[in-house]
Amino acid sequence: MTDKYRASDPMSELISDDYRMLQVISRFGLAFGFGDASIQTVCRECGVDVPTFLAVVNFIRGGDHVKVSELVEDVDINALMEYLKQSHSYFVDFRLPAIKRKLLEAIGVSSNQIAVLILKFYDEYAAEVSRHMDYENHHVHPYVEQLLAGRLPDSEHGFHILSHRHQDNHSSIEKSSSELKNILIKYYPAKSNVQLLNEVLMDIYMMEEDMLSHCRLEDHLFAECVHRLEDEVRMRGTQQAEEEAVATPRAESADSLSDREKEVIVEVVKGLSNKEIAENMFISVNTVMTHRRNISKKLNIHSPAGLTIYAIVNGLVKLDEIKL
Repeated sequence: MTDKYRASDPMSELISDDYRMLQVISRFGLAFGFGDASIQTVCRECGVDVPTFLAVVNFIRGGDHVKVSELVEDVDINALMEYLKQSHSYFVDFRLPAIKRKLLEAIGVSSNQIAVLILKFYDEYAAEVSRHMDYENHHVHPYVEQLLAGRLPDSEHGFHILSHRHQDNHSSIEKSSSELKNILIKYYPAKSNVQLLNEVLMDIYMMEEDMLSHCRLEDHLFAECVHRLEDEVRMRGTQQAEEEAVATPRAESADSLSDREKEVIVEVVKGLSNKEIAENMFISVNTVMTHRRNISKKLNIHSPAGLTIYAIVNGLVKLDEIKL
């Protein structure tokens, strides 16, 4: 096998080389029974984006040695997000409940306080994983969907803030998983079913490995895709603004300004800061700065003093409203 899987490689070789690919195939919605068909053939027949599938399997296979920049060029971020959502569903709706059932069976109806506390700790761990997945589904992915729609959300809600939070969540989950294993190994009730205990521990170890791989994919491959998308949206916005600035003739009358721009001028000449203007107008600081740049381009006035004179002459403010 080459260093990377290619579209022409048989799909069956993925599983033969690495059992972890079973989960990848499942989360992309691919069915077994593909015989000797190639990766490209199987993916296309099931409506799965081939470059995205290859990026995921090669990232997981490559581990710390993979170069993310070489994998993201042709990734369909919608397909990647769908894969991540399916992973979340697998952990929360299937894997965690399945382990809980085995844990309950191993302990039985024991009134042992240690057993009760272990169950409580497991429930807290499962809830932590569920909260993390919920955060990604309801905050991270909607942010990316806005980018895909061509909108760049305010910088205070940027992906770098969201990703720092979910990286912290990843670290917390990893610590909780390690603690759960230690508790089971050191303090599990002696009278419990040993074989079931071994199965529970094996399941937790395998889930932890799967979870770490999932988190790495989010922190590196997914994050790189989103950062590139942000740059594209930002660049398109800059180009559009420049084109509009060139196409818009300069005018020096109040009629050439929008109502919002007139409101900003009034706030500026009253001596308010960008932050204060943003709070008064219920908009972001970035939006205030954009309005001010547009005003300067339209009027060719760049100072508060110049805007003050302009506002008085055009009847936007009265002289007694200004602090001289």
